Amino acid sequence: MVVKNSEVKIEYDPKNMQFRRLGSSGLRVPVFSLGGWLTFGGTVKGDPVKEIVKTAFENGKSYHQSINMIDLAEVYSNGESEREIGRVIEELGIRRSDLILTGKIFFGLGRKGPNDRGLSRKHIIEGVNETLERLRTDYVDIVFAHRPDPTVPMEEVVRAFNHVIETGKAFYWGTSEWSARQVEEAHHVASKLNLIAPISEQVQYHCLHRQRFESEYQYLFDKYNYGTTIWSALASGLLTGKYNDGIPKGSRFDTNPEFFKNTVESLSKEDGQKKIEKVKELTAFAEKELGCSVSNLALAWAASHPHASTVILGATKPE
Repeated sequence: MVVKNSEVKIEYDPKNMQFRRLGSSGLRVPVFSLGGWLTFGGTVKGDPVKEIVKTAFENGKSYHQSINMIDLAEVYSNGESEREIGRVIEELGIRRSDLILTGKIFFGLGRKGPNDRGLSRKHIIEGVNETLERLRTDYVDIVFAHRPDPTVPMEEVVRAFNHVIETGKAFYWGTSEWSARQVEEAHHVASKLNLIAPISEQVQYHCLHRQRFESEYQYLFDKYNYGTTIWSALASGLLTGKYNDGIPKGSRFDTNPEFFKNTVESLSKEDGQKKIEKVKELTAFAEKELGCSVSNLALAWAASHPHASTVILGATKPE
């Protein structure tokens, strides 16, 4: 029987932190989780990483009752994000079973070999092995296919992730930035071969980017109760309101100019200006009508969707 997220919304609530089932699986994940994209091992290194993780975990009465999920990928800071988290977990003495760690495989570490990226069986298995070495652990809870790979047969992809699960190196597998059709194909192959299908999509979702989540994936929610781990709920910081009057010094767009070049350029165009105006309206509404920040409103909005399993947060400071 497929259990809907809406039927089991709250699993624990020690400090108002809800835990939800990740799709149709039995895995409970916090409504908000911690992500390492562009931060851990990149703009944030050393003791600050330790303080951020410690603060996230101490939000509840114990590690397993707070933000105990950390989302990572082999490509984040070229593997340094995983190394930082592996070191921090060891230094803080966190019990592995109190954690939910995720990894993502596709982009590799920038090496130029013909099999150093993509979703070949070779790269999936070797990539997972290297991730585990950097994390100093024996397994990740979920491993995601970071992108689809049309050059590899879907059967090979499904079999490779099943091998990772069967050898105890992951408990579940999922997808990231896959189309609904591609997810459906993976489920069809898994069903035909009596293998484990993916349980969750890592998807961009915020009030300025809604179509894929709310329309394209509805079929997956209805048929498979597909889970979601949401990234960019603040639109890369746009929904914090910090870019309402330009790009402030020290902001993400300022410190990562090449990475966000297209985004920054788009803000000067008509569509970008419309987005800024919408954020200004939301900022005024949040502050005057709700007494909260626009970022809090945006996060609550994303998390309130009945098919939102967890919303990934980035952090550069413990506070």
